[in-house]
Amino acid sequence: MKSPGSLGRAFAPAPHIARLPDAEVRRLYPRFRWRIMESTFLGYAAFYLVRNNLSVVAKDMEAALHFQHAQIGNLLAATALSYGLGKFIMGALSDRSNPRVFMACGLFATALCNFAFGAVASYPMHLFLWILNGFVQGMGWPPCGRSMGHWFSERERGLTFSIWNTAHNVGGGIAGYLAGWSAERWGGWEYAFFIPGVLAMIGAVYLLLRLRDTPQSVGLPPIEEYNNDYPRNHGARGEAERELTTRELLVDYVLTNKYIWLLAFANFFAYIARYSMIDWGPLYLREMKGATLTGGGLAVTAIEFGGIPSTILLGWLSDKIGGRRGMVAVLCLVPILAAFTTILFTPAGFLWLDMVMLAAVGLFIYPVINFIVIIALDLTGKKAIGTAAGFIGLFGYLGRTVKAVGFGKLLDALEVSHGKETAWHVVIGLILASTVAAIVLLAFTWRLKPRA
Repeated sequence: MKSPGSLGRAFAPAPHIARLPDAEVRRLYPRFRWRIMESTFLGYAAFYLVRNNLSVVAKDMEAALHFQHAQIGNLLAATALSYGLGKFIMGALSDRSNPRVFMACGLFATALCNFAFGAVASYPMHLFLWILNGFVQGMGWPPCGRSMGHWFSERERGLTFSIWNTAHNVGGGIAGYLAGWSAERWGGWEYAFFIPGVLAMIGAVYLLLRLRDTPQSVGLPPIEEYNNDYPRNHGARGEAERELTTRELLVDYVLTNKYIWLLAFANFFAYIARYSMIDWGPLYLREMKGATLTGGGLAVTAIEFGGIPSTILLGWLSDKIGGRRGMVAVLCLVPILAAFTTILFTPAGFLWLDMVMLAAVGLFIYPVINFIVIIALDLTGKKAIGTAAGFIGLFGYLGRTVKAVGFGKLLDALEVSHGKETAWHVVIGLILASTVAAIVLLAFTWRLKPRA
């Protein structure tokens, strides 16, 4: 296996070693598959601890540092845009890297960004550090996609990727509560960055000790041979294991694939629905529904944990119905419309109902996000998933950027002219419109299947 010179020896893919005896293959393969699932799951969940913490203490930062809604929106937008760019760039690099080293270095770097962010009180420095944090966060998902694609085959992808994908929910859900609890426990917004930073550093060490690269790097056969599941889009058996060139990754597998572009635009609108209440929900509930600091953090937890059972169940279901991920994704977006509509018309004093509706949003939006990526993997194959997912993710985080900047400016402007209630109603109306746009675009994938 040829190492990519620009990455250097540290990030180069682990070399293939001599094949182990068949008896050892049968004994070790299930253990390593569990090991890859476990380490990528916990490692990626740790990335969320140092990414979803800002929104929970946004109101406290506004009070302590005299920030405005628009400035908080700019921070959220900056990290969303830099994360989208980072995910795309790092995705292309990760397809030609060792995920063990690549992912661990990214988690360590994002922990350092959080330490620095909590230690300063300057808005320009906060903006710079959160942009940097977003970019190195792009080193989280792509190596996981590479690992899962190499250790789990096409016919089991719906279930296994869906189980792994709940790392978003576990990490994001814990992040919301952890940030609020840390700020209250130690009496300062900065601890919402210090405590998660410590946990992320521990996670980086864990990844170095636990994660591994391809099956061949530990003496095992490729997953297609082990499962006797050679996908149609890889042709001959040996072709599935050839490392692709940068041009092949970007041009042949991504930029000239019309469905990748379609999924990218659908992701733009789906991410607005996904992140609207993760980024602005805590502030909305505190300003309009009387929630406390910890209660606002629980809004993030409700969204994230709501998506765990549905992501797994619907992923399994998509395998059983022949890989019709697009069809299931479209059907999931319909109840999201109902949930946001209910939130819009729920008066103050019914916080429990808001929490139930936020859990419903999580219940149905995370399967959609999961299926968009799995459809891309079905179309491109395991050797290009980092690049394809990075490109699609770039559009998703462009959507989050537009949302963050737009919502922040709208809230500041409309609060002055029409009051808080009207301002928030307009914002939720835009979320509903974005959900409709995602439905229309994903309807074109209704009949897509991973096999002919």
